[in-house]
This record gives sequence, structure tokens and C-alpha cells, in this order.
Amino acid sequence: MDYLSSLNEPQYEGVVNTEGPTMIIAGAGSGKTRVLTYRIAYLMQDKGVDPFNILSLTFTNKAAKEMRERIESVVGSNARNLWMGTFHSVFARILRAEAGKLGYPSNFTIYDTDDSKSLIKNIVKEYGLDDKVYKPNTVLSRISSAKNRLISWQEYTTNPIYKADDDSAMKPEMGRLYKAYSLRCKKADAMDFDDLLFNTNVLFRDHLDVLNKYQHRFQYVLVDEFQDTNVSQYLITKKLSAVNRNIAVVGDDAQSIYAFRGADIENILNFEKDFPDLKVIKLEQNYRSTQNIVNAANSVIGRNKSQLKKTVWTANNDGNQIELIKSVSDNEEGRFVASEIFEQKANRNYKNEDFAILYRTNSQSRSIEEALRKSGIAYRIYGGLSFYQRKEIKDLMGYLRFAINPNDEQSFRRIINLPKRGIGPTSVEKIVVAAFEHDIPLWEVLTNINSFLPGRAANAINDFVTLIKSFMIYVETKDAFETASHIAKNSGLLKELYEDKTIEGLNRYENVQELLNAIKEFVDTPEVEDKSLNNFMQDIALLTDNDKENQETDVVTLMTIHSAKGLEFKNVFIVGMEEDLFPSQMMMSSRADLEEERRLFYVAITRAKENLYFSYALSRYRYGRLLNCEPSRFIEEVDPSYIKVNTKYGSREQKPSSFSPTPNRNAPQVGSNYARNLIANRNTAPKKPLSYHKPSDNFTPSDISNLKEGMKVEHPKFGFGKVHKMDIEGSNKKARVIFENFGEKTLLLSFAKLRIVE
Repeated sequence: MDYLSSLNEPQYEGVVNTEGPTMIIAGAGSGKTRVLTYRIAYLMQDKGVDPFNILSLTFTNKAAKEMRERIESVVGSNARNLWMGTFHSVFARILRAEAGKLGYPSNFTIYDTDDSKSLIKNIVKEYGLDDKVYKPNTVLSRISSAKNRLISWQEYTTNPIYKADDDSAMKPEMGRLYKAYSLRCKKADAMDFDDLLFNTNVLFRDHLDVLNKYQHRFQYVLVDEFQDTNVSQYLITKKLSAVNRNIAVVGDDAQSIYAFRGADIENILNFEKDFPDLKVIKLEQNYRSTQNIVNAANSVIGRNKSQLKKTVWTANNDGNQIELIKSVSDNEEGRFVASEIFEQKANRNYKNEDFAILYRTNSQSRSIEEALRKSGIAYRIYGGLSFYQRKEIKDLMGYLRFAINPNDEQSFRRIINLPKRGIGPTSVEKIVVAAFEHDIPLWEVLTNINSFLPGRAANAINDFVTLIKSFMIYVETKDAFETASHIAKNSGLLKELYEDKTIEGLNRYENVQELLNAIKEFVDTPEVEDKSLNNFMQDIALLTDNDKENQETDVVTLMTIHSAKGLEFKNVFIVGMEEDLFPSQMMMSSRADLEEERRLFYVAITRAKENLYFSYALSRYRYGRLLNCEPSRFIEEVDPSYIKVNTKYGSREQKPSSFSPTPNRNAPQVGSNYARNLIANRNTAPKKPLSYHKPSDNFTPSDISNLKEGMKVEHPKFGFGKVHKMDIEGSNKKARVIFENFGEKTLLLSFAKLRIVE
């Protein structure tokens, strides 16, 4: 029983109350993994439960491995007999044992994503469909979404609602593709990842004897990260626990951030409806963060309507206030973050590994990476490639390099059939071999291709040569940005990415736009005399020299907030805190979407142990335009008593240089309103989000340095109000304002926008 002595009272309760349905609501940093592992150890060691009768489901193999090791340290090697693993691994094990019931052999193949995409690509080709409309990513995403909602191909193809949705999206053959894909997988004795869950539900639905067997085998069912379960996963666990009813789910609704992957927050919010005798245990003590950070997180998440109420607290010290950094531009933001890391390392003996930089989208890493490199600070992109190593970036860079040096064999190999031109690998090899055998430059072979290749392949190469020659003219006569923009558009790369409306496609499109932003900034920099593409490429070549890549573990971590879930760092920077970026412009169409963005912000805040920074820029290059930005509404949602303005940075007010974009008049027409709006938003400045109050037509923020009690003011979101009290805490000056429709608000004057009415 020694291992239980380290638990606090709610943790202890979560471990020893093993009978009946239990929901353990675990706030950030509250020790949920310890409770879950000790609960299993307690079942085995103190209650004598056979490990073969315990089912523990997780979301990652890493989590399962760590939990098993912890349990083994308490109960010994018998822990290896637990049914523990990810949903997919555990249910694959069951399906292999019961495969014959579903008409599969026990050695069925499991298709990975690439296998699935390849099969879809073949089917699209066989059906003579347009592969630009029916992209493998798009089709697979649609099929995956259906399976996770337990919609079979039979139901999909006969339901008029799904047919209408596909017709609206101008993809009327989606049902036909779902059917063909499913039948081809079955014929190949293969299941994809989604099938492992879908077919487990089918198995338990159609074969009650099998369900009954596993219901009696698994006397105790435990689910980690329950807020991340989808419909399919929840139904399986609900069925398995229906007999013994010893189901324990552990999770935090405030950290439900994966709706785009199919996670359904309603599973945790409505769990009690399925189990009226549910025992709820709340782990509310945070062991990770300072009081300021915990209280700030509480002030944010408390605004969500859809939540399970809890009060997270900590016995840790108050700690420092959250530092708010304002920058003129995204480039300057990167420099400020790098400077702060450099200074904190020097003054407080922090290591690189003590810092994490979190952002909403991958494309934001570019300016941060460049600043860290120039400051000599080692870093690592977590869960993804360095910005300049991403495929879509390397593809465009390949074109840029080849336009500068058409004898670059590696760039030639990369771009010759991208987008597809009907030039196969055999033709490519003949061209390369001809250059070697005749001892002539690659470009000479290409410009005289009729002497080396016959027929259609030669015609395609001639078209490619003409294209590259036009790019060369731009290289010689235009600046880097004009040249790169021309190549991105006329190569076909930008169009191909633009037409891919999947989440991955949108990210890739944004990444290419971010590269163009970098080139535009390069051209706009007064200190740069040579603004040619050649000069920019030399700069980047030095910046991304692989020989200088730092392989040490002592590195600053860069990652999206989604990737940061479950991790913790002493110091955390949340960058790009601007409207339309965070919260994302695409997540403002409903309260549910906005609340998910707020939960994402909550996750970001609660990654920090000691120091937390919010950073925003007044201007940012997006989609090749320099946009004026306004601070994220989420900053205002944090109680201002937990924030201080960082006066070391951002004190220089500059007007960003103007840049008028050229509208894309060649954007393709699509059927769905969502896609049309998305295209419109890509070609126009982002609209401001809906405000709580419509500001006066003449609204212009006043100089509020001499704001006094009793003054009437107007706020762009809260409307009209009266200054009730002025507070000064150190360098922070705050005003308590009573608004007509929103009651009292405390505003940080160095940050707030107010118009003095009288």
C-alpha cells in the first residue's frame, strides 16, 4: 500500500473506488496518469483481479508503454498480461481472433494511409474521374468521417442527405468511390485504420455471442483521454462495460481539441446520461504551474458554456505575471522571442530545453526559426519538419533553384513531373544518362531533347523548357518576390495546392504562402541592396545548411498547440495571438467552434510551469499581403491582474510598409458555400469577427494616458460605459469600467482601446 501514500484525497478516491461507473475529471497538471496507473495496480495487487480481465485503452502507444512500465514497477511482470494499448491495437487483436465471423482471414492486412490513398487513386483513374476533383486526401477524409460516425457504404449510397452534400460540393461520385474502396479492401483481405473500429462495432452488433464473451472477460474497462473519443470508440467501450458496469473514464472536457479528427466532446459532457449512477471524482489540484498561470487559465475557460464545472487550484507559489509582448511585425515578433530566450538563459541559467514556442498553424514557424538561427539558439520542430524541409516548400524551392541554375540535376528530378506532365521515370533517366554519356550540361540535353527522346515525351519536355525559359527572364529582370510569385502561379504548384480543400491541403497552401511572405519581407527590407531571387536563395541556402542542424537534446521546442497537449515546459511563448489567426478565422462560425478554440488556448496556457508569454504582431504577411492585425480576443478574456506588458520589447511604434495585393481572378468556381467563402477569404483581407457591440462610425481610440474616474468611454466590443475606478499596480495602469450591457470590466490601459466620449 506504500504507493498510495503519495496521493492526495481525490487521487486516492480515484484509485480505490473501483466498482461501478466512474468519471475522473482531471484538470491540467493534476496527476491523472498516476491515478489511472495506480488504479490498475490497485485492482491487481489489492483486489486480486486477473490482469487478463482488465482492459485499458489509450490514444498513443507511448502512453500505453509508459503506463505499463509504471504499473510493472508496482505489481511486477504480471502487468504484461494486461489488455492495454491504443483503441486500434486492442481492437485489431480482437478482430484477428474473431475475423472469420466477418469473412476475413485472421492474417488480414492493415492498410496505412499511403496504402489507402494509392488504392483510391487507382479507383479514381479506373472510373475515369477527374483526379483534381477527387483527390485521394479529400476522398479518404470523407470516407474516414463516415466510418467514424458508423455510416457504412450501403447507408451512405442510399441516404439522400449525403448525396445532396456531395452534389453541393461538386463531388457527386463520392458514394460510388466509398463503395468501390470498401469492396476492394474486402477483396484484398485488408482493413484500414478506421475499419478496425468500424468492424469491431459490426462484430459486436451482429454477433452477440462474441460481444457476450468479451463483456464477461473485461470485468474492468478504463479509458484515458476520454474527451478525445469519437462516436465509434465510445459505443465499443459502452457495449463492453454493459454487463459488469465497471467503467472508469479519465479526461478533461476543457482539453477537448480534436473535433477535426472526429472527437466528440458530447461523450464526456453527457456521460452521466448513459450511466445515471455515475460517481464523479474531480482532480482539481494542479501540481505543474504557478498560481498566476492556473488562475489565468481558469479565467479563460470559465467563459465556455459547454463544460463540466471544476475549480482548478494549486499550492505552488504565485509566480510571475504573464508577459504580453507587442511587436510591429511577425519578423520582429521572432526577434523578440529569440532575444527573451537568450536573456533568460543568461540571467536565470535556463537551458534551451526549458523553452517552448507554441503557434496555431505550422506556417507561423518560419519567422521564429529564422530568428532563433540568427541568434545561435538550437531548436527542433516537434511533430513535423522544419519549415524549409516541408515537401511543398522544397517543391517550390526546386523550381526557384532550377530557374537560376537549369543544370541542377536534383531540382530537375524533383520538378520535372510536378504537377504531372506525363514524363515518366524512364524518360528522366534517359535524359540524365544522355548528359553523362555525351558529357554535356543537363540543360543542353533538355533544349535539344528531340535528338535524345522520341514522340510525346519530347513534346512534353519542350513545353517544360519553354516554361523554364520564361522563368529565367523573370530571374534576370524582376526582384525576388515578383519572380517567385510568377513561378509559384505559372508552374501550377499553387493552383494544385489551392484546389485541395482538406486540412492538410490548406496547411500546405498556407505554407507556400508563408514562403512568399518571407520573400516579400526580404524585398521590403531597406538594408538589402540586392533584391534578386539569386541573393535570396543564397541567404536561405546558408540558413538551412543541413551540416549545421543541431542534433542535441538541449533544444528549444517549436510546435503547434495541438501537438503540445500532454506536454509541459518551464517557459512557454504563445505567439501569433491575433484575431483571425488565433482564434482561427475558420473557427468563428458557431459558438461550438469558438469554444473549441478557447479550449485550445486553455491547453496552451496550461503547458507552462513557471513563465508564460503572450505575443502578437501589429502586422503580419499572410497570403502574400501585409495585413494589419488586431490582438486576439483571448488576451482580453484573461483577467488583467495576471498580465503585465513587457516593456523591454515592442515599444517602437512603426507604420508597416504598404503592399497592395493583386486579386486572384483565376480562382476556380466551386459549389459549396463553405468553399466559396474560403476562396473569397483567401483573396480579400480577412473580415473582422462579429463583435459584441458595433462601434460608432467615428470610433477612433483616444489617448487614455490621462483617463480619470467618472469619464464616459466607448469600447469596440463592450460598447458604452463609465470609468468606475482607476488602479495602479507597479507599471500597470488599469481601469474598472461599468458597461451598459456587459457590467464591470477591468481593462489594462496599455492594451485596451477606448474612445473618450466626454
